Amino acid sequence: MQEKIAKEIRMPARKPALAANPDLLMDLVAANRILAMEGVLDAYGHVSVRSERKPGHFYMSRSLAPPLVKIADIMEHGPDSEPVGDDRKPYLERFIHGEMYRQRPDVMAVVHSHSGSVIPFGITRGKMRPVYHMASFLWSGAPVFDIRKVQPENDLLIRDGKLGRELAKAIGACACVLMRGHGMTVVGDSLPEVVFRSVYTQMNAKLQTLAAQLEGPIEFLSEIEGKLATATNRATVERPWELWKAKAMATLKG
Repeated sequence: MQEKIAKEIRMPARKPALAANPDLLMDLVAANRILAMEGVLDAYGHVSVRSERKPGHFYMSRSLAPPLVKIADIMEHGPDSEPVGDDRKPYLERFIHGEMYRQRPDVMAVVHSHSGSVIPFGITRGKMRPVYHMASFLWSGAPVFDIRKVQPENDLLIRDGKLGRELAKAIGACACVLMRGHGMTVVGDSLPEVVFRSVYTQMNAKLQTLAAQLEGPIEFLSEIEGKLATATNRATVERPWELWKAKAMATLKG
């Protein structure tokens, strides 16, 4: 594994070597591949992690389909969400990440996804609420960000800092914000946690939609159940992370 990391971390000449811990960068690669494996990301969407040494900076791949990401594709971004000393093409919606880190000091990792299971909850009156313990973190809510209220003429993408700031305001203190006609953005205090939350937000959306077709009403988790289950799950998040990571990284070629 060390030889593979050493090989992966050799950057193209146009990109300076990153000062980040190689293990953190490899976890970011793993997060990309896990989320693609679980169907949260496909050719689109992205995941980032806050820099350990420069809290105002973050790491994210260059503009690339998540299943293809390797360490050599990772770019450092500054507080303005722009790449640092790197002329490769970045993700257009990098401002989602930069502004989340700016406004939420507790956030260490961010995922933006176009999960089809989640989309209906951002375009209807149906509110996403936790239906089972694995998605208990949704007890705090999943607000909907409607870009039209900020910029009436738009293409639904978070193209600049202003839109990124408004999205970060919309999420408040929640773990997930839905984006009308677009998808979701999920935050966490680590890569394992944000991957966990993204996977189980998608599953909760599927289960809630299925339950709505049966005789109701739906018995959602209560606030106290949500809080207690979230605390329990946070202590075990490494279990699914290690499983998913082992599966996803088995596909990594040299």
